[in-house]
Amino acid sequence: MSDLNGKVALITGAARGQGAAEARLFAQRGAKVMLCDLLDAEGQAVAAEIGPNAAYLHLDVSSESGWKQVVEATVEKFGKLDVLVNNAGIVKVTALEACPLQEYLQVIQVNQVGVFLGMRAVVEPMKQAGGGAIVNISSIDGLIGMTGGTAYCASKFAVRGMAKVAALELGKYGIRVNSIHPGGILTPMVTGAGLNAEMAGEIFGKAPLRRIGQPEEIATLAAYLASDDASYSTGSEFIADGGLTAGFALEA
Repeated sequence: MSDLNGKVALITGAARGQGAAEARLFAQRGAKVMLCDLLDAEGQAVAAEIGPNAAYLHLDVSSESGWKQVVEATVEKFGKLDVLVNNAGIVKVTALEACPLQEYLQVIQVNQVGVFLGMRAVVEPMKQAGGGAIVNISSIDGLIGMTGGTAYCASKFAVRGMAKVAALELGKYGIRVNSIHPGGILTPMVTGAGLNAEMAGEIFGKAPLRRIGQPEEIATLAAYLASDDASYSTGSEFIADGGLTAGFALEA
């Protein structure tokens, strides 16, 4: 079990789903956690549930000034910042020929620009902390294509690439940067994309492990990458998809 004692983590999209699971697990393993989201009531409730080692701040990840404020507030409250989990994201599924530019740019602003701004905003406090870990939540759609996913795939491929560049540039400061590529995970984002829990389970039940994933399974991987157990891992992709990208399992 990865130890996060002494770590201070900022997690975006932390009001529900994977982000909330990450916040709970990080705190359980000893970290102090700043939860950030647009869903203020839900985010505040999760932070209150976690207890005194957690706090909540409103953040639009596409806002440059918003990032500056939450990073400064996190350092002021907890004394430092040495872990960032760029978890916030949205999905829009529209065929290429029908996708409005406004919709494409909305996805890019949250999923891609938000990650860029987050990474950039934490470099200085992580340098001051003597190092750190950035965990960018991408997707298997940052490795392969998805019908109707021009905007989403573009953003998630970008997250993967930016993690590699950041790893190259920030390694000299002891800052590690990796990306996680979940497959189907039972979260409000998946069910909000037009799939109920039963439909999502049926679709992702075709993976080799024959089931959809749970938010806690991604949280466990994020905790590992945020911990010193992953001290020699940077610039890499970590896939948690039940084997979905391995290929088709044909029954004998």
